Amino acid sequence: MLSYRHSFHAGNHADVLKHTVQSLIISALKEKEKPFLYLDSHAGAGRYLLSGEHAERTGEYLEGIARIWQQPDAPALLKPYFNAIRDLNPNGTLRYYPGSPLIARHLLREDDKLQLTELHPSDFPLLRGEFLKDNRARVERADGYQQLKAKLPPPTRRGLILIDPPYEMKSDYQAVVKAIAEGHKRFATGIYALWYPVVLRQQIKHMLRDLEATGIRNILQIELAVRPDSDQRGMTASGMIVINPPWKLAQQMNDLLPWLHKKLVPGGTGHTSVTQIVPE
Repeated sequence: MLSYRHSFHAGNHADVLKHTVQSLIISALKEKEKPFLYLDSHAGAGRYLLSGEHAERTGEYLEGIARIWQQPDAPALLKPYFNAIRDLNPNGTLRYYPGSPLIARHLLREDDKLQLTELHPSDFPLLRGEFLKDNRARVERADGYQQLKAKLPPPTRRGLILIDPPYEMKSDYQAVVKAIAEGHKRFATGIYALWYPVVLRQQIKHMLRDLEATGIRNILQIELAVRPDSDQRGMTASGMIVINPPWKLAQQMNDLLPWLHKKLVPGGTGHTSVTQIVPE
């Protein structure tokens, strides 16, 4: 199944959380001079036109990035993320939203590397076109889960692996755990960042139990909910599971989430949380 297109959801509250966490992790990796690998298993198209048919149909970005990117009281921790957005929108009008590959491209240094994978037949050519002139990047049309076996460990033994599957099939919840376990065997010191949607809370509980059963240590869970959990159709929250998080990340997100929640959810519904679910 390859029906999912992120262009319908670009810039929504889930993207804000995911890309905030991504930017903070990359910033932490850059504190050391040694290069690192950024591996994106389900990279998408890379760039999303917010006035395009897909984004306009849902308008999700209006309740996401549009609410925060030019706020005068925005915390300084959001600067790397916001700068990546401004890079695509130099005139100050929010026309394009960068997916995770373009945020990484903006933040990575000359010696760092990008390994990007996308399987969708429409999105892959768009992604490839974005990186034609970037010698740091390798773009492949392949199974994203398999990349955690094929491309790890990187020669520098430093890296961020971002895993953001479409969850089109229930089996994705098991597939991500299996892929992380395979990758972790090869590259135990890497930072793994897994995005997940909360549609049915029970699915997330099962996934977390499966992840804990792998024996992997040092797992942080970060979550932003815009509505209470529900058994009705639709995503009420999203989260990031980070293995081997940078030491500052939990405190950074504890500082950021109240501001993000206040701006993204003016009605005050939902919740935020930062939880160390498995200790070091």
